[in-house]
Parts: sequence; C-alpha cells; structure tokens
Amino acid sequence: MVFKKLLGALGVGGPSVDTVLQPGPALPGGPLSGEVRLRGGGTDVTVEQISLLLVARVEVEGHDEEHDSTVVLERFTVGGGFRLAQEAEHTVPFTVTLPWETPVTQLHGQPLGPVLGIRTELEVAGARDKGDLDALAVGPLPAQEAILEAFGQLGYGFKSADLELGHIRGTGQRLPCFQEIEIVPPAGQAHAVNEIEVTFLAAPDGLEVVIEADKRAGLFSESHDTVHRFTTSHHALPQADRNAEVDAWLQQVIGAHAAHAAPYPYAQGGGHHHDDGHHHHDDGHHHRSGPGTGAVVAGVAAGVAVGVVGGMVAAEVIDEIGDAFEGDDEGEGGEEE
Repeated sequence: MVFKKLLGALGVGGPSVDTVLQPGPALPGGPLSGEVRLRGGGTDVTVEQISLLLVARVEVEGHDEEHDSTVVLERFTVGGGFRLAQEAEHTVPFTVTLPWETPVTQLHGQPLGPVLGIRTELEVAGARDKGDLDALAVGPLPAQEAILEAFGQLGYGFKSADLELGHIRGTGQRLPCFQEIEIVPPAGQAHAVNEIEVTFLAAPDGLEVVIEADKRAGLFSESHDTVHRFTTSHHALPQADRNAEVDAWLQQVIGAHAAHAAPYPYAQGGGHHHDDGHHHHDDGHHHRSGPGTGAVVAGVAAGVAVGVVGGMVAAEVIDEIGDAFEGDDEGEGGEEE
C-alpha cells in the first residue's frame, strides 16, 4: 500500500495516513471494520486523535436551482494518544457501527448513484488535516432489498436514486439528509402517476417507508405530490408476502393520489414546504417542485430494468470519489445536525 496522503497542514515531512476498509459492501446499522495505517515523517510526533468521518454528496435545493454539497453523516474517534516515531509505521485497527439510516449505494453489485466516503482526519500537535478518503459501498438491509424486489415484480422500473439535504417531517429521521429512490410505474398506472419516490428510514426496531407519488401539472391542474408513511419489520418474509405488502401500499398511495388529482378549474396556490432550504414531507398531501435530477445508474438491480439517466454512469462517479469531494469541505455543517 502506498502512503501517498501527506498531511499538508502539518508541513512537508509530516506523517502520512492511509485507511483500508474491509472488502465488500457494509450494511446500514452494521459494523464497518478496517485499519488506519500511519507512517512517521521527518520528526517524532504525538498523534492526539484519529477520526473517521462518514461523508456524502447531497443535493441542496435553493430558491432558484439545486446544487451539490458535502455533508458529514457521522464522526467516529478510532484512536490517538500515542507517539509516532520518525519514519515509523503504526497500524490502528477499528470497528465502528454505521448509522441505521446510512444510504444504500449499490444493489446486487450495481451502483445506484449516491456517493459515500470515509474521510480520515489526523490531529497532531493541535493541527488537523484530512489525510485520506475512501469510497464506501453500502448494500441494502434484507427488508429493503425485498421491498425493492417487490416493486420490480409488480412491474415498476428503477429510474434513479439521490440524496437530498433536509428532514422528512413527522418521521424518526436522524441524519441530516435522506435518500430518494425514484421508480416509474408500469404502463397500466402511467395515467395516474408519473413516478414513485421511496425513502427508507431504518431503525433497530423496524423500517419506516415513505412513499411519494408525483404527477406533473396538466393544463388545468397543479403539480402535486402525495406522501404516505408505512412501517414494516426487519423479519424475513416470503417474497410473495412482501409483494402483497408493497402492492397494498401502492393501492393506498395511488388511490389517494387519484382523488387528490381531480382537475381544478383554475390553478390553485399550493406552496413548497421549505424551511431554510430543507425538504419536509407531510402526512397526507403536500406540494413541492419537481423531482431532483437523481443519479446515473447502469445495469440491472433487484429484477428491475435500470436505465441510464445522464452522461456518466455511477461506477465512474465512484472511481472519481476523490474529485467528487474535492474542494467542498465547507459543506460539513451536517455534523452539527
């Protein structure tokens, strides 16, 4: 392993750091193991603290347009309080527990679009610098995977997935952002709804599923969304039972959406539910702007045909994760949430 990350804030000849994560995708709420490998620089130093930051690229909705930012989802302290001799090598193994709401980045080996990373911070003699950044792959919990499979078996097609800064009102959401998985209905439902957006909010005792049905404005009707929240358990169920569960959810969502979608003689004055740029989803009905651009996906996941929605496949985004987070350190306000 090449120790190529020189800590610039510590000066030329300072210690270098490289973090190696366990192979394979992690799971929300599950352990993440690895080791931080240090090499001493030109002088002996005391390493005061080693921190790992779980960071994500998120979409931030402004008044006029959306832009990307970086948010810190969690911070872990994994070591510190030792002397690192000149040019000496030191390894710090770690195991941390990811938040239950950690976004899912891949399904059956196929990237979904969201980009997560583990950034390593080293604090030496009061100076702190970001010494390493590693892409993090996160797979779905069994219940999440079964629900996505159910959408596919019910004829829904995967479109994209993204992360949005904000909180979904009325839920137990803890992280400063939430993941939206956009799927499109089968032909038989296309007249009633344009797309479905699904958000998973996992917790130790179960899974909250937020489903939002969107229908763009017609000539005499306004654009609106219909939002519903459902809960389910982590317990394994036969796929047929999961299919029936999701089908019942969809019937309720689309039925309420159809009732709400009756044409108006004139456009009504629905507003966006925003608070300092954050999205909030209400029980029942609310209005918001159109769906986000989402992320780019290629391949097949959960039996759902996956399309390419843009100019760069998610795999390329993962390959360029260092560039994706470069120069965006000011967006780490999420750690205060």
